[in-house]
Amino acid sequence: MGTSFAAFQSEIYAQGLEGHTPKITTNPAALEDAAGALLEPHAFGYVAGSAGTGSTARANEDAFGQWRIVPRMLTDATTRDLGTTVFGEHLPAPVLLAPVGVQSIVHPDGELATARAAAGLGVTSVLSTASSHTIEDVADACGDGPRWFQLYWPNDDKVTASILRRARDAGFTTLVVTLDTWTLAWRPRDLDNAYVPFVRGVGTAIPFSDPAFRSLLARPPEDDLAGAVLQWVAMFTGTDESWGRLSLLRKLWDGPIVLKGILHPDDARRAADAGMDGIVVSNHGGRQVDGAIASLDALPPIVEAVGDRIEVLFDSGIRSGSDVIKALALGARAVLLGRPYVYGLAHGGDEGVRDVLRGVLADLDLTLGLAGYRTPAELSRGTLMRAPGT
Repeated sequence: MGTSFAAFQSEIYAQGLEGHTPKITTNPAALEDAAGALLEPHAFGYVAGSAGTGSTARANEDAFGQWRIVPRMLTDATTRDLGTTVFGEHLPAPVLLAPVGVQSIVHPDGELATARAAAGLGVTSVLSTASSHTIEDVADACGDGPRWFQLYWPNDDKVTASILRRARDAGFTTLVVTLDTWTLAWRPRDLDNAYVPFVRGVGTAIPFSDPAFRSLLARPPEDDLAGAVLQWVAMFTGTDESWGRLSLLRKLWDGPIVLKGILHPDDARRAADAGMDGIVVSNHGGRQVDGAIASLDALPPIVEAVGDRIEVLFDSGIRSGSDVIKALALGARAVLLGRPYVYGLAHGGDEGVRDVLRGVLADLDLTLGLAGYRTPAELSRGTLMRAPGT
């Protein structure tokens, strides 16, 4: 059987007998405020902020509230196995760590700490192109742990090829291509702080260490940070690619390719038709289009459209074990956890990420069993009912 993630609960209670309480709140609703009390306003605003009025981020949360789990009894759910398989890789639970950039604004170790924590639990972490540390250094931090790479698609094909070559050489197995952030949205919290990390040379470790990118510079980033930043910003933002360009990525990457940011069934069909291996149903946590559809509302019609053809993953709004169950019951193969683990990072580096992740997995394990299920594969639309009035 799989790992008993629920054992984390007993561990916490046992520590209580010795007078110890958790260093980080186990309450998902309180985690964000707790991190906000630790971080500088500009850093917290960047992580927690959303596009425009924040209506899409609120819609993500509201969408989970529109579904209710219907527990079943006497199902022999004492022992559970949360394991699943995605692209032939065994996952100990249907939860991955989403790609989040510039993690050094939260903790100096940033992505290194996240990689170590995820690898220690056997959980797949997805490294952002906007990492504060190089591909190679994060791979070293992962050790033998599973890892995927997320691409913010540069508009220079030689740089794209070089970055992807480095990722494959460093043992990253699956490519996640983010489609919805080819330019930054109107984000009031960042604007009010006049803050975006990239223009300060933060979150640029991957391009600044890349030979193809460096060959374009008159002087290296170490000698001319402003020049390197201008080159990268121009290459990193402002170009919306087309469906026909996906063939380039297939030539450059011989592993699974996942398109992240899909919200319409027709786009999901086009992804499948283009030979992509999977998609992530995502609105970028509400950070890109204000007033957009909630990711969870988009999930069922997309699963209906392509769920028998490609892997459908999910992110945007996952905060608890019950959220994971609802997304899986509506057809997702696995989910990506974002902001919560970053808030854990703010509390204590590796240890903070690990504790938040263990908490989500313990909650998932316990809630799955109490709802009457032994494995994620047993979940279905029949697990849920619409909340009254929705």
